This record gives sequence, C-alpha cells and structure tokens, in this order.
Amino acid sequence: MQQQASLVEYGFRRGIITFTAVLCTLLEIVDSTIVNVALNDMKGNLGATLSEISWVITAYAIGNVIIVPMTTWLSQQFGRRNYFAVSIMIFTVASFLCGNAHTIWELVFFRFLQGLGGGALLVTSQTLITESYPPEKRGMAQAIYGMGVIVGPTLGPPLGGYIVDHFSWPYIFYINIPLGIIAIILTMRFVRSPKYAEKKLASEIDWLGIGLLAISVGALQYVLERGHEDDWFNSTTITVLMVTAFFGFFFFVWRELNYKNPIVALRVLKNGNLRVGTMLSFVLGFGLYGSTFIIPLYTQATLGWTATQSGLLMIPATLVTAFMMPIIGQMIQRGVKQQYLVAAGMIIFFIYSFWGYRILTPDTSKDAFFWMLIVRGFGMGLLFVPITTMALSTLKGQQIGQGASFTGMMRQLGGSFGVAVITTIMAHQNMVHRNGLVSRLDVNSPVVQQRISGLQHSYIAKGMAPNVALQSSYQSLDYMINKQAAVLSYMDIFLLIGVMFLICVPFVLMVRSKKIKEKVDMSNAH
Repeated sequence: MQQQASLVEYGFRRGIITFTAVLCTLLEIVDSTIVNVALNDMKGNLGATLSEISWVITAYAIGNVIIVPMTTWLSQQFGRRNYFAVSIMIFTVASFLCGNAHTIWELVFFRFLQGLGGGALLVTSQTLITESYPPEKRGMAQAIYGMGVIVGPTLGPPLGGYIVDHFSWPYIFYINIPLGIIAIILTMRFVRSPKYAEKKLASEIDWLGIGLLAISVGALQYVLERGHEDDWFNSTTITVLMVTAFFGFFFFVWRELNYKNPIVALRVLKNGNLRVGTMLSFVLGFGLYGSTFIIPLYTQATLGWTATQSGLLMIPATLVTAFMMPIIGQMIQRGVKQQYLVAAGMIIFFIYSFWGYRILTPDTSKDAFFWMLIVRGFGMGLLFVPITTMALSTLKGQQIGQGASFTGMMRQLGGSFGVAVITTIMAHQNMVHRNGLVSRLDVNSPVVQQRISGLQHSYIAKGMAPNVALQSSYQSLDYMINKQAAVLSYMDIFLLIGVMFLICVPFVLMVRSKKIKEKVDMSNAH
C-alpha cells in the first residue's frame, strides 16, 4: 500500500495530471471521428476512389484495436511514463505526416501509425487519472475520464466540419501537433511510473502471442469496417479474414493461457464483475458509436443538413452528459450501487431509442430532436462511469490495468461492430421496405395518377416538355419511395438499439457489488 499511496497526487500536481490525461483522451477519440466529414475533400484532393478513402478510417481503427490489449505489458517493459510519452510522440508525428501525405496510401499508412500511437492514450489516461485520486474519490476520477470519452465522438464532426469549411483538410491533423507537444512536456514533467517487476528478456517475450493478437484483431477489425461495402461473405477477402480471425483468436487464447509470460493476462477475466463489465463496455460502445453514427447519417442523407449542422445538433446532449458525470461520481462515492445506475441508464437509453423510433419522418424538424437527445445525454451519463467502476471494482494491483485494457478494447470493438451491424441491417431493411412500398403502389390507382399528373403539371409550368415532365414525375415518386424506405430502416435501427439495451437490464441487476470506498491497491496498474 505504500507504493499505492505514493501515486496519489494532490492539489496543483493532480490537476495537471488530470488535464494531461483528459487532453490525450480527447486527442485520441476526436481524431477517430473528425476525419469523417473531411473524407470527400480528401477523396478529391488525393484522387482516391470511395473504397480507397474509407481506408483512412479503417487503418486508424485497426492500429488502435491491435495496441490496446498490449498496453499493460508495454508499460511494464518501458515504464508507464516513457511508454505514454512515446505514444503521444508517435501520435503527434503521425498527425504531421498525415497532413503532409501526397497519396492516398501514404495517408492510410500514417493513419495506421497514428492509431498505434493513439491506442495507448485511452487506457493509460484512464489509469493515470484513477491512480492520482485516493480510493474514496475514484468514482469522481472515472467521471472526469468519462467526460473525454463521451464528449470526443460528438466534438469530432462539428470541429472537422468547421476546419474543412474555413481551412483545408490537412488542418484536422495539424491541430493535434501543438496539443501533442504540450501533452508530452506535461507527461515527462509530472507523470510518475509505479515500480514494475523486472523487465522480460527478449527470449522471454511472447512474440507468438503478439503476432497472433495483431493478426486476429486486425483481421476482425477489417471485416467489421469493410464487410458491408465488400458484400460480406460473398467476398473471398472477407471470408478468408473471418476464418483467420477465428483461428487467430483460438490459438491466441490457447497460447496466453499456457505461456508463462503472456502478452495479455486472460486469467484476469475469471473475475465475474470484469466479465460483465467487459460485455457491458461492448454494448456501451455499440450504443455510443452507433447512435453517433446514425444521427448525422440520417440528418445529412435524408434531411439534407450540412456536416456542421449535424455535429452541432449533438452538443447540448453532450453537455448534459458532461454535467452528469461528476454527479454520478459523487453518487457512487456515497454508496449508490453501480448496477442500479447502469440499469437506470439502460432503461433511459431505451426511452431515447424508442423516442427516436417515434419521431423520425422524411422531414423531421430540428426542434423535434432536442429533448430526445437530452434524454440520450442523461442515459450516457448514467452508463459510462458505473460500468467502468463496476468492471474494475473487485480487481487489485496489476489486474486494474489489465481490466482497463479489456474494457477499452471491447468498447472500441463494440463501436466497430455497431456500425457494421447498423449499415448491414439498414441496407437489408431498406430493400425490404422499398419492395413493400412498391408492392402497395398501384400505378393505375386514381390517387397515384392524380399525384403523377400534379407533379407533371408543376414541371411543365417550369418550362419542361410534357414527356420530360412525365419522366421527371415518375423519378420524383421513386425518390419519395426511396426516402420513405430509408426513414423506415432508420426507425428499425433505433428500435433494435433500444431493445438491446433493455434486454441487458436483468443481467446488470444480477451483478454483485463492492463498495467503492474499500481500499483498492492500484500499485501495479499501468
């Protein structure tokens, strides 16, 4: 416990470490979403196809997910402060290289490097903040960290839209450089590392485990990111990579359970709370990134909003979540059981999803979203901090860092899985709803004929020839059908996400609790 006490900070020093950790969290998460609104400009500037430009997102995600499970081990090998500082440096240098890329594949490679650097920032920032606070205030520490995780995905699109509209796409990467330099200086000056056990010799390092992890996680992330676009298992590449991921994970698990110095300590998953917390982190990632993905898509593709307008729509709800975080942290410190808070958050998120299901139309007004998204803000506030503290609450020492790595990786994979599932279901349901609408549309019906005639006359009044006007009328009717089918598929997704969260409530309530005020040894956390 002496080592643990030495890692707790007070006053100005704790404030600086907290600021550094939140800054790095925001850098990493904002960068995973900020590029979404700049893809079109990159595509034109670099002469890339739509398929090629999507690799800008995929490469970052693959690098990110590969490195997260190895963060604990790398911190032990090189010292946490050194590893954290080098990760920020890699992220910052890669940001500069991304902005200076001259071809699409240069940009993709530099984004992969950026993902490798960024992967350490999330998990290590979480442990830094947690360690800096005494045990009785760790609910508040998770709340502060959670603000960065929740605010980041929402801040990315409007910030990216503003930069692209007023400057050019390389500046979405250049903005990281001064912030990264500040973070490196503060890390080297203020962050301290716990004393780790002796470093492993090169011959003792689990090189096979590293290789199997990189191959399996990388293959799975590729399948999730590109599966929909490549038509899933109709693509030989997707099929081969899915088989590779399956066998890669199988042999990775076997290796880690039998090797004396595993790269990832899978045995920590024997802890029941961590297992449940890891699964809930997956669901949280699904809901957080899934809803952050679907709302801008709906408002831009169906309602015709700009990227900046779509991003700004999410800000009030994000502010509500940020406001909720410290309150939830206080509630946990005062003994409110985490599982009750998580269950309440799940129910509120279901209400938000069902609300979205009810209000979506081809021309929903901006005002209709406000209170629905405020409810989402409350739900996310009730979910993140309790899930994290519940997952880690019964772990001790080095297990804390290992548990944080698992929850971080599963949250990221949950987001990727969520986006993949949403795009696939939407494409399928869109066709189902379109076929259903067309089957009920009788071109000989007087109502349909009247509608076509009205459209034709309006086009003739604008100067079109009668035959061209008639063709345009049928095209307009087809456009309306497609738009209505799209709206119905968005409604299906909202309902699916809501039901998924509702189903989780009974399982959450079965988790056993452990009071946060109990002294938890954090000395060996990364």
